[in-house]
Amino acid sequence: MGASTNVDTSAWAVSVPVGYLLHGWEVIRPLATGSWGSVYECRRAGQAAALKFLPTGTLTPRQFNHLAAMTLREVRSHGELARHPRLITLSETFTVDDPESRELDGATVIVMDLADRSLAELTGLGKPVPDAPRFIIEICEGLAHMHAEGWLHGDLKPSNILLMPDGSIRLADFGLTTELDGSHAYLPRAGSMDYLAPERRSEPMTVEGAAVRVSADIWALGITAYQLLTGSFPFPGTTWRGRSSAAIEYVEGRAPLVLDPGLSEGWRAWVSDCLAPTHSARSQHNARSLIDRAKALAAGRWRRRWSRRRKVLVSAAAAATLTAGVIAVPLAAGGHADPTGRWLRAGSDIPRQYRKTIVQAGTSYCHEKIVTPALIAAMLKAESGFNADLSDPAKDEYGIARWTPSILQFYLPPDQLGKIPKPPLDPYESIRAMGRYLCKMAPEIQALHIPGDHQLDLAAAYRSSVEKVASAEGVAPKWQAYIANVSKYMRDYKPR
Repeated sequence: MGASTNVDTSAWAVSVPVGYLLHGWEVIRPLATGSWGSVYECRRAGQAAALKFLPTGTLTPRQFNHLAAMTLREVRSHGELARHPRLITLSETFTVDDPESRELDGATVIVMDLADRSLAELTGLGKPVPDAPRFIIEICEGLAHMHAEGWLHGDLKPSNILLMPDGSIRLADFGLTTELDGSHAYLPRAGSMDYLAPERRSEPMTVEGAAVRVSADIWALGITAYQLLTGSFPFPGTTWRGRSSAAIEYVEGRAPLVLDPGLSEGWRAWVSDCLAPTHSARSQHNARSLIDRAKALAAGRWRRRWSRRRKVLVSAAAAATLTAGVIAVPLAAGGHADPTGRWLRAGSDIPRQYRKTIVQAGTSYCHEKIVTPALIAAMLKAESGFNADLSDPAKDEYGIARWTPSILQFYLPPDQLGKIPKPPLDPYESIRAMGRYLCKMAPEIQALHIPGDHQLDLAAAYRSSVEKVASAEGVAPKWQAYIANVSKYMRDYKPR
């Protein structure tokens, strides 16, 4: 249930044997083990439920105090928040009395509705989630209810959003949920770093905790919505540390917010409003107003309204976009928006069907400046001439990026990892895999401190290896002709 910023929660999981009987509930199978507590599917008299076990026996005094506070918040919020179809329902709580089990004895147990899965299982696949707009609307409905009741969720993220058997969404895991005192609430500096609002990282600690506002939930909503819509995080990086560094650069004004060019204008504006870098800017957009906008986008009305008002709003919208730090979308010849023109030259020979995927591959997987869409496009041109059907069995290389299938398997989305793909290779997955592979090698190439163009060294490493680039102190003679082509194509593909 996420990495904590300063509280050690590694010991907060508890193991309950299958078949264990408790107040008539029989443990059927484990569902989730997180940073605090474990969840199991249980049955009693034909009724199914999810039981969350919050341990006590194996904790240090400091851990126990933190867990006790989180447990109290969860139970209290369930008791005081009015019931709502977008919030998970707590039906009963009790304490385990089992002196023979040091781990279980004294554990608090919460009985809740049984869900099919969490949204983390869907966002972890690395691609847009079907029905994402409806999920986003229902998440907003849950948040809007909590905020109207004077409560803050405090730990919104896909793993804490449950998909129920009827297909509806419910918010869950209220261990960091807290009641607002005016405009603020107070929480320990804990939570999942990928979803932590920027001001929560720096807010000073008091006896009550660090001040937190409703706008922190809106930031987490923006991250979650973007994952649902695109399958990736809005900030580049292969680890949460890398993504956190990229988010800090954006918040401090040292880098723009670069969103997937395949996302519609309306959804880009919606997400960028949630991810406004300051609390004051973000607080202009509450969960209730975001529901209405999301419904309009889901119904396809946003684009039509934009078209009717474009002449009046285009200057103001452009200014607002630049103020928020979001990359503006250039216009191609004829006045039509080219969402890839910020990164790839319009009118070049890059096939139109691959441009968005090339931009995604060059911007979404890391924050290394030497990995760019123009570099990836140039390498694809040099590798295959953009030929998705390329087949070279003698070298065991196939497709648009000349992948060897036994290597490609390690750079595919999580649901495809460990499965050696068979040619013909999907060109879109091949391009995205090239971006992931280059992001893996980029820090190693830069650490070599070889004089010259690190982008070309990176292209040479793709063709050979980082070790061979290091031993040659740059591009080996064998790859000079290939690298000359990459260099030429990069010049052709960079926007003017």
